Amino acid sequence: MRRMADMNDWQGRVDAEEGARGRRWHQVVRALDAPDAGDAGGVALIGFACDAGVARNHGRTGASAGPAAIRALLGNLPVRRTESLVDAGDVVCASADPHAADDTALEVAQAELAEALAGLLGRGLFPLGLGGGHEIAFGSFGGLARHLAQHAPGRAPRIGIVNLDAHFDLRLAARASSGTPFRQIAEDCAARGWPFHYCCLGVSDYANTEALFERARQLGTVWRRDVDMDLAQREATLATLGAFLDGVDHVYLTICLDVLPAAVAPGVSAPAARGVGLEVIEPLIDAVVASGKLRLADVAELNPRFDIDAHTARVAARLVARVADGVAAVRPAA
Repeated sequence: MRRMADMNDWQGRVDAEEGARGRRWHQVVRALDAPDAGDAGGVALIGFACDAGVARNHGRTGASAGPAAIRALLGNLPVRRTESLVDAGDVVCASADPHAADDTALEVAQAELAEALAGLLGRGLFPLGLGGGHEIAFGSFGGLARHLAQHAPGRAPRIGIVNLDAHFDLRLAARASSGTPFRQIAEDCAARGWPFHYCCLGVSDYANTEALFERARQLGTVWRRDVDMDLAQREATLATLGAFLDGVDHVYLTICLDVLPAAVAPGVSAPAARGVGLEVIEPLIDAVVASGKLRLADVAELNPRFDIDAHTARVAARLVARVADGVAAVRPAA
C-alpha cells in the first residue's frame, strides 16, 4: 500500500533571524507532487514501513516504525547542500501474519517499492530509502533494474551493490525475508543474464554461518570483516571499495544500521557485539557518492522499539543527510 507524504510530520526549529543560511530540512522539503517541489536533480525520500521480513527471519520486529522515526530527526537538521528535497511518502507492508504461507504482503510491498523507485529515477530524482527491515534491498534493486532495463534495453548493466552490514543476507529460505535479499538479487540477475556484483563491508564472523561464507565465495562476493575495518585499516578498506567501484557502472548503496557498534546503534533487530565505527563507515559512504556512479541508496533496520534516547534514529538521520548532501554536491539540482 502506498501512503502519500504527510507534511505535518516535518517539524523543527525556525531561526528566522538567521535568514536563508539558518534553514533546516523541515523548511525546504516538499511533497513529491507539490507545485514547488522541483524535479530532476533533487533528492526524493521514500519510506519502506515494513518489518514482515524481519519477522520471517525470526528477528525483533518494530522496524516498520523506522521511516517515521528518521523523518522526526531529519526535520531539525540544518540545510547544508540539500536544497532540492521531496518526500515521496511510504510504501506500507500491510501483513496480517508474515509467517502464514498465504501471506504475500511482503512480496507485494517489495514490488510496489520497485515500481515507485523506477518512477522516481525516471523523473531524474535520486531516491533515498528509509527502512524498515533489510528486505527493502530487494525492492530497491528491483526499482533500479526496472529503470535501467527500460532506458537501456538489450544491455546487461554492471550494477554494483555496496552493502555496509554485519550480515551477508544471502540466506537460503523457502520465503523471502530480511536475511535473503542479496541471494534473491543474485538469482534475479542470473535470470536476466546480468552479472552480479556484490560488496559487503563489515561482515561479522559470529553473525554468519559457514554456509553463508561459502555462498558468498560462490557468488564472487567482495567482503571485509569487521575485525579488518578498524581505523588503522581504513585506507585498506577504502582501497577494496575503490577496486570494486572501478568494475561497475551503476551503484546501489544500502546501509544496514547493525553494521555499527551496539553502543552507537542499539535500536536494530540484531545489535552488533563489535561493529564498525562511524569514523570508518562515513568515509566509505563518501567514497561511493564521490564515484559519481551512485543511483540510489537506503538505510535499513532502524527499530525505534529498541532504541535508547533515539540514538540509532539520530545516526540514521545523520547518514541519510550525509548521502543527500554528497549527492547534491556531485549532481546539483537542475
